[in-house]
Amino acid sequence: MAFAREARRPLGVFVYSASRRFGCGNEYSTTVASKWESMSQYRSSVPSGYANPVRGFGNLLRSFSSEAPAVVDQMSLIKQLRQRTSAPIKDVKASLVECNWDIEAAQKDLRKRGKVLASKKSSRTAAEGMLAVAQNEGKVAVIELNCETDFVARNDIFQYLALAMARRALLVENSSQQVSGVFPFGPDLFEELKLNLDHPKVNGETTVSNAATEVAAIMGENVKFRRGFLMSKSSAGVLSAYLHTSPQPGLGRIAGIVSLEVEGGNTQLEAVQRVGSELAMHVVAAKPLFLSKDLVSSEALANEREILKSQAESTAKSQMAVEKMVEGRLRKYFEDVALMEQKFIVNDSINIKTLVDSLSKEVGSPVKVADFLRVEVGEGIERLEASDEPVAQTA
Repeated sequence: MAFAREARRPLGVFVYSASRRFGCGNEYSTTVASKWESMSQYRSSVPSGYANPVRGFGNLLRSFSSEAPAVVDQMSLIKQLRQRTSAPIKDVKASLVECNWDIEAAQKDLRKRGKVLASKKSSRTAAEGMLAVAQNEGKVAVIELNCETDFVARNDIFQYLALAMARRALLVENSSQQVSGVFPFGPDLFEELKLNLDHPKVNGETTVSNAATEVAAIMGENVKFRRGFLMSKSSAGVLSAYLHTSPQPGLGRIAGIVSLEVEGGNTQLEAVQRVGSELAMHVVAAKPLFLSKDLVSSEALANEREILKSQAESTAKSQMAVEKMVEGRLRKYFEDVALMEQKFIVNDSINIKTLVDSLSKEVGSPVKVADFLRVEVGEGIERLEASDEPVAQTA
């Protein structure tokens, strides 16, 4: 064991240590000296055509001392490349070995490996993710960026990309030519648009699609843009947005957006903005499907009426009683699905229509809810895979 420990030192240190240990004037010093002399004589007597075992042992010791710095350099390169790419250590080391420890070439190799891996995972279901919201004076944009796990959704790189996409979505042209309202868009319109990224791990100019692929390569999961919505307002209006379960400003899992319009160009907008924020929060909590009962689709109304009639007829009451029961339950249905008929979550003694009427009196001008939007991460994913249509509750 002692010899094994000494073998790790250079030969000169070993010899010096041995001479200090055994050459201290005791009775063993003569024996050690004689053995060292015998070793020297044996070394000189080895023919030139044969390997010298003593010289070989010295080369072995020197190899221990010369390889240590190389190992340190390798660990430093692995650490640097890991910090640059966030790739798994196993992949980082494999790329460095394949590229002969050239860190720049290894970084390019990792990106190629990652894109191949991302393409293989692109068919996997991605129902987690984040909503990102960006707003300017006349528009609010909300996009949904999906991944496979909430662990990746909390990652700084993923969240940075979602916010960058939302800011880019504000520049999407509204092909419907609507002055105000909700304009939905999907990957076909958005994925080829350019992004300018400025993050230590993802930077430079690239397309939305390529940026998602690059982040997917880093994260090791399927990452994809799913859908986006752009809401515009008229000149005399206010847009309010609320994000639920928000890890940082502009991000969340549920978004509520409300557009309020004030007739007559009233400049007293503080009260309107306050109520708009409360309504956006209400939309997230109450999940309305339609703006008013007049806008409930005929199909939805017919289906609900049929269900209510079937339930009422099971009571074996007269036809007149059944009709009254159906009409009474339809009023409850409208309170559930129509925003203007819902009880206000902040004060359930009034409904939204009463709240807006009170706001009109407060600001001295008629105010109306022009539109609303509620979006939730992952909603309708299964239906999306079956029908390839975006799902969101809009007015």
